[in-house]
Amino acid sequence: MEQSKNLAGVAWTNGSLVGSLNPLNHGFRTSDGQGGYIITNTHTQYKRAKRDADGNIVQGDAEDDVVSNLVVQFHNRDGETVGDAMDVPTTAGSEELASLLRALLHPDDDADEENDTKIKGQVPYAFFAKVTKMIKVRDPSTLELIEKPIKEDIDITDYPSLTHFLRRYRNEVSTEQTLQLTYQPLAVFKVRPVTRCTDTLPGHTDAILHVTYSPDGRHLASGGGDSTVRFWDINTSTPRRTCKGHYDHVLCTSWGRDGVLFASGDKRGHLIIWDPVKGEARGTIKAHSKWITGIDWEPMHRNKSCERLVTSSKDGLAKIWNVRTKRAEATLAGHSDSVECVKWGGEGLIYTASRDRQIKVWNAQDGGGKEGNSRVGVLVRTLVGHGHRINTLAVSCDYVCRTGPFDHHGRVAGVESRDRDSNEWRDVAYRAAVEKYTAFKGSDEPERLVSGSDDNTLLVWHPAIDKRPIKRLTGHQQAVNHIAFSPDARFFASASFDKKIKVWNGRTGDFVNTLTGHVGSVYQVAWSSDGRYLVSASKDSTAKLWEMPSGKKAKETLPGHEDEVYALDWSPSGGSVATGSKDRTLKIWKH
Repeated sequence: MEQSKNLAGVAWTNGSLVGSLNPLNHGFRTSDGQGGYIITNTHTQYKRAKRDADGNIVQGDAEDDVVSNLVVQFHNRDGETVGDAMDVPTTAGSEELASLLRALLHPDDDADEENDTKIKGQVPYAFFAKVTKMIKVRDPSTLELIEKPIKEDIDITDYPSLTHFLRRYRNEVSTEQTLQLTYQPLAVFKVRPVTRCTDTLPGHTDAILHVTYSPDGRHLASGGGDSTVRFWDINTSTPRRTCKGHYDHVLCTSWGRDGVLFASGDKRGHLIIWDPVKGEARGTIKAHSKWITGIDWEPMHRNKSCERLVTSSKDGLAKIWNVRTKRAEATLAGHSDSVECVKWGGEGLIYTASRDRQIKVWNAQDGGGKEGNSRVGVLVRTLVGHGHRINTLAVSCDYVCRTGPFDHHGRVAGVESRDRDSNEWRDVAYRAAVEKYTAFKGSDEPERLVSGSDDNTLLVWHPAIDKRPIKRLTGHQQAVNHIAFSPDARFFASASFDKKIKVWNGRTGDFVNTLTGHVGSVYQVAWSSDGRYLVSASKDSTAKLWEMPSGKKAKETLPGHEDEVYALDWSPSGGSVATGSKDRTLKIWKH
């Protein structure tokens, strides 16, 4: 039989589909382009539903409540269809769907399974099904509760098969209609789990409150109660620079998106910009009248100069600074109490969270409003929903903004110059950062914000377009003090004083898992760069490694600290984890 024109690279023999499109012989069917289907032979046997004497289906049969085949249509994140609608068996899982998708994306790849070493054939994928749910909302005119349909993207990657997904959403998904599947490429590389302590770094004379790797993963910085900022050589695990200039606790730190500068804020309201290579202060600014609670830099895809940052303070203000001129470009005033957290998003907006139970959204760029004439520092909207102080914020693009133009090797593709102050490096790095963010965001993906509060709940927001929360997440029994999105934003994790970590779906906010094992409050969590592992720091003097998203119990316990572990970070290169403790030491953990 001749090869169909719309299926280049696929061979048909005696009615059977062979080659890369059907590598596991699951009996896929594809449209013939004339309103019918080309059907492949399959050796898969489907179990008939058991029926009683009256012809009714007997309940409890493992295969009796789901159809054996389902028509699916693949889409990329821009909404473009890939291939024709395919009829697949519901026994197929994400691996089989990924094999089918690769064949559709690369029909000219004739490499067989044994010899296929091409990177494109090894790319793993996540799949999201569009599901229509009915939710109850209050009619503004009658104040009565009415049902309203909303569409959600449900991550089906971790379901063993389509059968399990269809059972879970039997009321929302019709098997008589085409199931729309959106695919998202996952990290090609794999990070090895950290299992042992390779180095203990003494030097600080008080508790270590912050540990952070640079965006390229080549530098490590720490700060704490001894008023110093220290930079460490990650290759030799020795001190590189000890920077003195603060006169009180260093409460927050942050790396510039290009890795050139480092900012630290202290309990007296001073902001210092450091050169991590020379260990010198580029400038000291009296930024606030009370202690600084947060620092975040402008993403490189918004400004290639990487010279602006935002600070938040107990004085109720947030300020946008230009570190080159050392001047405040705008003061963000409006909160009635201490601003506990600040985030600079990927869409030109700044988010501040306060003890006054409100989150405020600010414009961070001139011309950033709907009419294109908004000024820097203008209040866009106020988000209200929490019943107690807000402790933490996380934005879906946090990891992409943090690593900027760098890949997981710490390199910028296509750049020869190593001088990060050169125009050549900045131009190439800026383009790389823009491409990376654009690929992450997709066409219609709204920026998502998650807030954690002392009211024990989390709220999910689309802050760029709506002032109402998308969903309230309950389950924690005590205050939520830290939230972190996975690098691909498929999941986010929340850490709480209730000694537990909860994992949530990054798009819908649906509960995924509870990680139980710590015997003290959990202070902080960090994801591996491939999103397959999570580490947590706790009051119980340990860090723990968890396999994501399915691991309910810790894969590894990382003991060794003699007191509470306040801070940790996973290197963007994936090679090591750093933890900082009240015992005044840092520890480096590797595979």
